[in-house]
Amino acid sequence: NAIDVADRVLEKVQALKGQVIPSDVEVTITRNYGETAAEKSNELLFHMALATLSVIVLIWFVLGLREAGVVGVAIPVTLGLTLMVFYLYGYTLNRITLFALIFSIGILVDDAIVVVENMVRHFRMPDNRGRPLTEVAVEAVDEVGNPTILATFAVIGAILPMAFVGGLMGPYMRPIPVGATAAMLFSLIVAFVVTPWAALRLLKQDPEGHIHETEGWTTTLYRKTMNPLIASGKKRGIFLVGMVGLLLMAMATVGIKFVVVKMLPFDNKSEFQVMVNMPEGTTLETTASVAQEMGTYLAHVSEVTDYQVYTGTSGPFNFNGLVRHYFLRQAPHQADIQVNLLPKHDRARPSHDIAKAVRPH
Repeated sequence: NAIDVADRVLEKVQALKGQVIPSDVEVTITRNYGETAAEKSNELLFHMALATLSVIVLIWFVLGLREAGVVGVAIPVTLGLTLMVFYLYGYTLNRITLFALIFSIGILVDDAIVVVENMVRHFRMPDNRGRPLTEVAVEAVDEVGNPTILATFAVIGAILPMAFVGGLMGPYMRPIPVGATAAMLFSLIVAFVVTPWAALRLLKQDPEGHIHETEGWTTTLYRKTMNPLIASGKKRGIFLVGMVGLLLMAMATVGIKFVVVKMLPFDNKSEFQVMVNMPEGTTLETTASVAQEMGTYLAHVSEVTDYQVYTGTSGPFNFNGLVRHYFLRQAPHQADIQVNLLPKHDRARPSHDIAKAVRPH
């Protein structure tokens, strides 16, 4: 992958120093996207582990420790099966596929939670005391089977169409719907197979024979909220109007520019580019002189470590340059300044703010 290639290139450069590369020649690494890829991947892996742990802790507080253990078994099994799909499709572990896994965690646990919660409820029902746990578990899973299947395929129906997007963004974003769809299908299978198996081994009926006849505070609150809406058509109408109003208010935030709509969020990178466009007919020497003067100014910015000037030709382009076709910039009146910054942990301002600060007003 890109990380291994970058590391091997750097090792080769070190080996060439003093032999092919003279000792008095200084070699500076201007771009190391292998290091960037490793940093992003490690950050996503950390957030994936944090998301998994957060879900398990939430289930622990709401249902109990043993119930959280059942969900803790279901999540890794589902993620492992989803990784198998990525492998069979030829997808690598990159920022897009890792994002698909993180995105899936929030929805793949739904099936397991529904099954576990209903099994816990049946285990605590007075009528099921003394009955075989296997028989009770089958009834509990069967009771929520149809709505769980319907909910799973409803989510798939909302996500899967993204896989058929064409153009440049199609292949780029396709791992997200593929991964999320696979995760949902596997979560359904795990909820009906692995979750009951784990629940029978982790969950137990009250050994002292206590009967849990009282409802929890969440159920009580739900009943107090929903019963008036079910009983009164007027209240249902008011509630519906309120929901429509909130929806319209949320949509209006885009129209009034309160929420900025972008395809991708701002990323605090350790680089930015300055594109120089002189009037057509400008000589290469004049364009180079202007670009060098701008580079001298940029070098005095405290967060800038170094810069490179490409005049009359395009510099090495990243994803942004691929989208904007920077590789076509070959004219004498065009220049590209690659500006490298300190690592984001060593500076206070994000790269976007630095770029806005040095831009002429």
